[in-house]
Amino acid sequence: MPIAALAGGLPPAQAAVLRARRRLIPFLFLSYVVAYLDRVNIGFAAKTLQRDLGLSESDYGLAAGSFFVGYLLLEVPSNLVMARVGARIWISRIMVTWGLVSMAMFFANDKWSLVGLRVLLGAAEAGFFPGVVLYLTYWFPARERAKTIALFMLAVPISVVIGAPLSAPLLALDGTLGLRGWQWLFLIEGIPAVLLGVLTPFWLTDRPEHAKWLTETERQSLAHELAAERRQRDSQHPGSPFAALKNGRVLALCLVYFMNTMATYGIFLWLPRIIEDVSGHTGLRLALLTAAPLVVALVTMVLVGAHSDRSGERKWHTIACALTGAAGLVVAASFQHHLLGLMLGFTLCQVGQRSVAAVFWSIPPTLLGGTAAAAGIALINSIGNLGGAFGPAVMGWLRQATQGFGAGLLVLAGALCVLAAILASLRLPREERKAE
Repeated sequence: MPIAALAGGLPPAQAAVLRARRRLIPFLFLSYVVAYLDRVNIGFAAKTLQRDLGLSESDYGLAAGSFFVGYLLLEVPSNLVMARVGARIWISRIMVTWGLVSMAMFFANDKWSLVGLRVLLGAAEAGFFPGVVLYLTYWFPARERAKTIALFMLAVPISVVIGAPLSAPLLALDGTLGLRGWQWLFLIEGIPAVLLGVLTPFWLTDRPEHAKWLTETERQSLAHELAAERRQRDSQHPGSPFAALKNGRVLALCLVYFMNTMATYGIFLWLPRIIEDVSGHTGLRLALLTAAPLVVALVTMVLVGAHSDRSGERKWHTIACALTGAAGLVVAASFQHHLLGLMLGFTLCQVGQRSVAAVFWSIPPTLLGGTAAAAGIALINSIGNLGGAFGPAVMGWLRQATQGFGAGLLVLAGALCVLAAILASLRLPREERKAE
């Protein structure tokens, strides 16, 4: 059914939002699936990488997490550049660059070359996620934002759901043409990013005012609503990029997101290995088990995001989801040697933790205006993502020290509890609440 028919009868601004969601979100979703897969596919190759490159548990944890060192350095500059040159050109540049670096992971031959390439991959991808979050504020009013971000962020669990079965046959190419399975994995899974990057300038539109695929009335109505929101926000919050550095709540959100990414990557980059050790399964069976907890999370992410939009409440939704994720990790740690209990724990964890991110990213745009929004979103994402370096490293170190994964899982559960406590202490703007 054509979009025009679906949008018929709606107010112009709402019709424009519907058209924008149907045009932009599938493409951005697919791009983020590719981004996340290139970021976490090292987890699917963990065991063979450790064997072929002679990596210890802690070496692997260091290499997996080093992605976020390069990520930290370029996040804020990248978002400021995007705010100036536009999303079409800048997101295209990011995608082509990270795709080429992901393919270059093919050349890793020891611990430090792997670490160096992961740092370069992080630097290349820096700016994509906060750039898209900023871009969505150019298109979607606050009343639609949590649901829209949730739809975009479905890419995270989807990338793991499809990444596991996709990676298994690529790893099975081990020895073909004299290449290791993980070399085929990095080489082939880097290609889609380059192709999508080339397509990006032709598919994305920088602002509603420039969208030829909207009617004139829809363009004007949506642009007017978004401009009114920006004026209100800019009148309440300073617009300088340096305002983000001085805003205590933004710095607190950096720590909140640090705790969330610590748990996210501590789980994702070790999950295939944990399940393999307990189940003894490899190949497609392991891939399906790895994907199972994420399938349930796909539904809850959208439901929680939509409920948050309807109620206008963000903080307590995020807190409840974080505590649910923590409870799941405690269950997984308690049943670390029993597959059924482990899978139930990971499923509960993902139901909560995936929904955290869906609602959380509706909060930062309400705290800052002007170019401070670009800087603030990137600052939260860059500092917060350092947790992605810390989580896998802690898991590796505790695994090596204790010969089990339980201690690491409990540390990640503690991180989610700290997240909830910090967020509970913050007072968020009135516009977060449902208008009377």
